[in-house]
Amino acid sequence: MNQEFPIIVTERLILREVATGDAHDMFKYLSDEDVVKHIGLAPFQTIKDAWDEINWYNSIIEEGTGIRWGITLKDVGEIIGSCGFLNMVTKHHRAEVGFELSKDYWGKGIASEALEAVIKFGFNHYQLERIEALIEPANLPSQKLVERQGFTREGLLRHYEYTCGKFDDLYLYSILKGDLNLI
Repeated sequence: MNQEFPIIVTERLILREVATGDAHDMFKYLSDEDVVKHIGLAPFQTIKDAWDEINWYNSIIEEGTGIRWGITLKDVGEIIGSCGFLNMVTKHHRAEVGFELSKDYWGKGIASEALEAVIKFGFNHYQLERIEALIEPANLPSQKLVERQGFTREGLLRHYEYTCGKFDDLYLYSILKGDLNLI
């Protein structure tokens, strides 16, 4: 992944690299308890939290273990969410996908549009064979979102993560390249 950051353009969105100048936009939605309650983060308290998140995005690219795109509307440059891969294992052609979106944009198909584009990019450009999503059982909207994209629930990972002072169960979802027609 030591090349120019890929930009993904969809009908309504531009998925692009997040820069330090986007920290205020990110802080707006990542300080919202409703946005972060199912993604293993405490609501951001300071702008430094957003800078740390951007540094994490940069570190996974440098390590070759992932990539995270900032979600923007074509007519507005503001970052309204993010979507991308983490825990990428190129040897096994698999990665985990994650996403979050500002509450102001929930229910408008934006997360679905971004996720679909990122999934296709992963299969076509990173030669992934399998993409996984780990979702808390209480996070019904994200479960419905990945199921609409063609993901299959494979099982429950009990006490899989320890975040925000508690153990979290997570549903494991996956989609295989062969599940989609990507010709």
